[in-house]
Parts: sequence; C-alpha cells; structure tokens
Amino acid sequence: MNLISIPAFQDNYIWVLSQDDGQCLIVDPGEAAPVLAAIDKNQWAPQAILLTHHHHDHVGGVKELTQKYPGLVVYGPEETQDKGATHIVKEGDVVDVLGCEFSVIATPGHTLGHVCFFSDPYLFSGDTLFSGGCGRLFEGTADQMYQSFKKLSKLPEHSLVCCAHEYTLENMKFAVSILPHDRAVNEYFKEVKELRAKNQKTLPVTLKKERSNNVFMRTDDIDLIKEINKETNLQQPEQRFAWLRSKKDNF
Repeated sequence: MNLISIPAFQDNYIWVLSQDDGQCLIVDPGEAAPVLAAIDKNQWAPQAILLTHHHHDHVGGVKELTQKYPGLVVYGPEETQDKGATHIVKEGDVVDVLGCEFSVIATPGHTLGHVCFFSDPYLFSGDTLFSGGCGRLFEGTADQMYQSFKKLSKLPEHSLVCCAHEYTLENMKFAVSILPHDRAVNEYFKEVKELRAKNQKTLPVTLKKERSNNVFMRTDDIDLIKEINKETNLQQPEQRFAWLRSKKDNF
C-alpha cells in the first residue's frame, strides 16, 4: 500500500492510499483539481472516498470526483449526507476498501459528527488530532474533544497520524510556550522548523511521537500540570485540556 499526500488550498492535505495495481481511496478531497491531476499522472483507479466531516475544505471536491467516476462510493458521517456521502458511517462501523478494514471512530469536538478512520497503521484524523495540536472547537466542547483524544491515544503507538492540515510548526510554537524546558517538545520543534524551512512536509507522524510532543495528549503529565498550576489549579485532565485549547485559541 502506498500513502500519498496531495497539497490543497493553503495548508490542506488530501490523503490517498493506492495499491500497486492503481486502485486507490481518497480522503477528504476539499478540491477536485489536484486529485484529478494526481489520478491522471499516476494512472490511479479510484474506488472510494472517505470523509471525516462536513467542512467545505474537506468535501468540496466530492461532487466533481463522483461525476467523473460514477459509482464511486463515498463514506462519511451523517453530517456529510448532503455533501455527497453515499454510505453513512458511525462509531463502530467497519468500512472495507482496497482489502483494508477501516474502523470508524466517532471523534466529536471540531464538529459534532466528526469521525476518524483507522486501518493499522493508517489513522485518518481529519481535523481532530493534528501533529502537536488539536482541532478548533467549532461545534463541540472541550470535554468532547478530550474524550475523542482518549480514544485515539489508545491506538497502537506505530499508528501513522494522517491529519488534514500542515499546522505542525504553529502547534509546536505553542507547545514550547507551554513547556519551554521539555526536551522532547524542543527537539521536535527544532525538527519541524528544519523541515518547514526546506518546505518539506511534517506528516505523517507516529502516534508515539504525538504522545511525547502533543500537549493535548499530555494532560496527565506531571510537568504539564506543574506549568498549568503556575496560573491556575485544575484537578481534572479534561479541565486542563479545555485550558490548553483556550490558550491556543488566543496564542
């Protein structure tokens, strides 16, 4: 299986999994043009589309792609039904594409119906889990996003986080502001700065790396708790998660 990320808009990634025979699936095609160009260049045969949520920069290319490839199956949560989804999925469902079984994980927070798709080792996390960060809370609550993160954190550490945006540099700037003396955070920040200076991608990234560098995955971490306690005393991890998200919103 080959994993490819197609840049779109300013900082989106449209993910593609392709087999050696050219069959492929497409994740969150926010626009059709770069996907169609990649299909033509690589002689791919699209089999399915996976949608994580209803925002336009994730679904905007669906109509054109399904017109070009009639019969293309589009899996997505209920909130994508009017965005081109042909098969509605929910927590616990399994989607079989390209011989891979993708578990559907409900991850509300960014939107109320957001889902992630996981087929070891690929985690298509949409706008829930970013490298070094988490999605904005446009519809859901911090507690919902915290619970979503708890679900994702239970996946195998070798899982490849394939999120939908190149936000890693900004996320790690924030992480360093929260944990300025943390070795893992500083080392990853340096690595990300070097990659972005060369205009190289920071994704995908392993879940193991996220557990070390993503402050939103470290709400039970003693060093993080000490830093937060300099400003406020929060007893519960979900409260610390909400505090971090509020800080990031204003960073």
